[in-house]
Amino acid sequence: MDAVLPPGIKREQFASLVADLQKVVGREFVFTDTQWELPAYNDAYLTTPAELHQPSAAVAPANVEELQRVLEVARHYKAPLWTTSTGKNFAYGGPAPRKAGYIVLDLKRMNRILEVNEKHGYAVVEPGVSYMDLYRHLQKIGSKLWVDCAAPGWGGVLPNMTEHGVGYTPYGDHVTMQCGMEVMLADGTLVQTGMGAMPGSQTNHLYKYGFGPSVDGLFTQSNFGVVTKVGMWLMPEPPGYRPYMITFEKESDLHAITEVLRPLKVNMLIPAVAMTVEMLWEAAVQVTRRDYYTGKGPIPDSVRKKMRSDLKIGAWNFYGALYGPPPMMDNTWEVIRDAFASIPGAKFYFDEDRAKDDVAWQYRKKLGAGIPNMTEYNVMNWIPNGAHIDFSPISPVTGVDATKQYELIRDRCNKAGFDYCGEVAVGWRDMHHIFCLTFDRNDAKEKARANKLFGDLVDAAAAAGYGEYRTHLDFMDRIAGTYNWNDSALLRMHEKVKDAVDPSGILSPGKMGIWPKSMRKGRA
Repeated sequence: MDAVLPPGIKREQFASLVADLQKVVGREFVFTDTQWELPAYNDAYLTTPAELHQPSAAVAPANVEELQRVLEVARHYKAPLWTTSTGKNFAYGGPAPRKAGYIVLDLKRMNRILEVNEKHGYAVVEPGVSYMDLYRHLQKIGSKLWVDCAAPGWGGVLPNMTEHGVGYTPYGDHVTMQCGMEVMLADGTLVQTGMGAMPGSQTNHLYKYGFGPSVDGLFTQSNFGVVTKVGMWLMPEPPGYRPYMITFEKESDLHAITEVLRPLKVNMLIPAVAMTVEMLWEAAVQVTRRDYYTGKGPIPDSVRKKMRSDLKIGAWNFYGALYGPPPMMDNTWEVIRDAFASIPGAKFYFDEDRAKDDVAWQYRKKLGAGIPNMTEYNVMNWIPNGAHIDFSPISPVTGVDATKQYELIRDRCNKAGFDYCGEVAVGWRDMHHIFCLTFDRNDAKEKARANKLFGDLVDAAAAAGYGEYRTHLDFMDRIAGTYNWNDSALLRMHEKVKDAVDPSGILSPGKMGIWPKSMRKGRA
């Protein structure tokens, strides 16, 4: 089967394009085989036909010099690239390109850990470094620094940060913990941001803002450049770590949990990203749906009650951790315990209270200590041929908003015939609601229902004033369209930046709804 061609490029031009890329990186690192090589860049969890995202080729440079030459070739042929690196990001479209015909710019070979600074607590990494890579390296050198990782440990340290990802330790806001960035623009210019713009800078990874406008954020969730290096602050190993779990009996407890949590989080008595997890998420990492129910539609309340009893989980399950010297942890725990004890039926657990084979507890305990693992992907086993797409709106940290968002999603989910599986993560002043829409990837009708449900959720959340913080490839334009205050002033500003730094539209056209001028559809 012939590869799909990049837009505007004829087959003979494509052959020349591939040959020129091979001259840059070597034949073995330009991938064009449609049977074995290119399918590796497909997203197995798509709810739309895979051919809509089929790449024409993939190229994997090893360093910034090769990347510079790859961009030169792409500019010459006006061939659009889609940047990806390590990890899979299957919740949001995986490594598949935004549109068919794009060439995947695969940065997985740029995988060096360039520096670990024990004194100042940071690491400098390239795009291909995964959480597991960095964790193993720190263990190997005897470092006392912790990684803050996403739940799937195969994720990339740099790309997760650029996608506004979060983790589970006090360093869980990854963009906040980023300091110093190296970016290659579409024209091949290499830029150091912040203090790194000064030759011989001694504070490149210590002070975030530099001199003049701070531009690091422009290169997160965008297509304005290729981030080739980033500094990440790492948490020093604390003198004590004590994870805990609190279970709650009733679905309606979400309101009270959120109200109790907010002042504790704002006052930093709970320093890490605080997770309130609905029961099915906890169940799905350790049992399957057919273990308890083989009927159609959402699981009945009677079955949910049986699962909670068997697994010793609540309708909602709060995860947190204490960090620091034991006396400080003891004092902090008294405040936290007394606050949550105001909710009738709350039960409190430490490590010694949970079974050693309690899968949900064990992987959450590891995440709180910055230990990467892949346990969360057990959720895909909840149904046969399991796949998922995540819907991720942001809300204020109030009981009213938490309940409103939960019911908005749950009711539409159940009506469409799906089980609700979700969690809410509270950061500094915000609440990420992560709804894991799980479906059978081999059932075309179920995939279509999942796709429709997702679109309905986008519209319903926007109408209620809740915007998504990241999304799947198929919904980038739709969600960008919901950020339409003042005649979409923000999007139009993004387009002006795109036109200035990448006028040919070489880098990831359409990412986050940002298209180059030549590819816009009727927008002024």
